Amino acid sequence: MATHYIHTPLTDEVVLGLHAGDEAYLSGTIYMARDAAHKRFIDTLAAGQPLPIDLKGHVLFYGGPGPAKPGHVIGVVAPTSAYRMDPYATVLFDHGVRGAIGKGNRGTALREACQKNKAVCFSAIGGISATLFSCIQSATLVCYEDLKTEAVQRLEIQDFPLLVTNDAHGRDMYAKEVEKYRALLGGVSPQRG
Repeated sequence: MATHYIHTPLTDEVVLGLHAGDEAYLSGTIYMARDAAHKRFIDTLAAGQPLPIDLKGHVLFYGGPGPAKPGHVIGVVAPTSAYRMDPYATVLFDHGVRGAIGKGNRGTALREACQKNKAVCFSAIGGISATLFSCIQSATLVCYEDLKTEAVQRLEIQDFPLLVTNDAHGRDMYAKEVEKYRALLGGVSPQRG
């Protein structure tokens, strides 16, 4: 396991240097978007229209903000379950998105999309919302304002703490760890999703 300090937009060199299980501290611009915004992205692409923002090389954060308190740029943010975005993420990776941040494991199609597109998935650990919040330097609503808390926001972040869960080499941190612990429990083979 290695530790990386990386910056957006992500390049091939950076993505290929990340391995499942590595720690990463991400800085730069990311876009926070959840289910409703992802569906709208996909509907827009299916209609042959350009997305309202250029996501090429960028990272999407599957999260939602709480209400901002006076003097804060955003409310406390929390990552949401990543697997719900898998059907959308595979399409968005094909259109240049290089990374995604959520919590929990991903499916087989997503792992294949990471390999095909030189993309990476990260997990933001649930329960450290206050730490994630402290890494956000600015938040700007950029599109889909009608979606309210699910509107897309551009976040400027500094040293956002993450784990690499799915790398561009086809490896999956969760599958690897499940396999390791099942072996400790008597060699029971893990099921793959």
